[in-house]
Amino acid sequence: MKSRTEVKKPRSRKATVEERTKTLRDAGLRRTGPRLAVLQVLERATSPLSHGDVADALAGEGFDRATVYRNLTALTDVGLVRRTDVGDHVWRFEIVRADSRGHDGSHPHFVCTDCGTVSCLPDVSVRIGGSRASAGVARRAVEVQLRGQCGGCEPLRERVSARRPPAAR
Repeated sequence: MKSRTEVKKPRSRKATVEERTKTLRDAGLRRTGPRLAVLQVLERATSPLSHGDVADALAGEGFDRATVYRNLTALTDVGLVRRTDVGDHVWRFEIVRADSRGHDGSHPHFVCTDCGTVSCLPDVSVRIGGSRASAGVARRAVEVQLRGQCGGCEPLRERVSARRPPAAR
C-alpha cells in the first residue's frame, strides 16, 4: 500500500528565510541549505510526510536521501519536527507550529485503510478516560490514530460493490 501525500502551498503565512534561520538558531542548530529546504517542504505539507516523500520533493535540488534523513532527525531531536508511526512502520514527519491547523501540540491522524493516505485531524478532540489509565497516560506521549476509508476510497468501493452480481456480494 503506497501512501498518497501532497505538498501544497501553505495555508498560513509563509515563513521567510530569516525567520527559519532564527528558528534554527534558537533551537541550537546551524542554518544549512538542506535544513532550510527540509523545513520548507514540511511547512507546505498538508499531512505528515515520510523520509522518502521529503527526499523525493528535494531530489531536484541535489540533496541525497542520507542528508535529508540526518536533517529530519536533527530537527526532530530539537523539537521543531514531530515524528510519528501510523502503524505501517514508516516514520512520518510534520513540523511543529502554532497555527489554525493545531500543529502546536499532538493531534490525531486519520489513516485510510485502502490507499494509505494520512491526514491530520487537528480539530478532533479525543478523551482518554478511566482512573487507572489517567495516571499512566499522563506520564507518556499518546498518539491517537483513526482508521477507515477516506472520501476518495469509500465511493470507489461502493461503485465496485454495486457492479457485482447479487450472488458475489
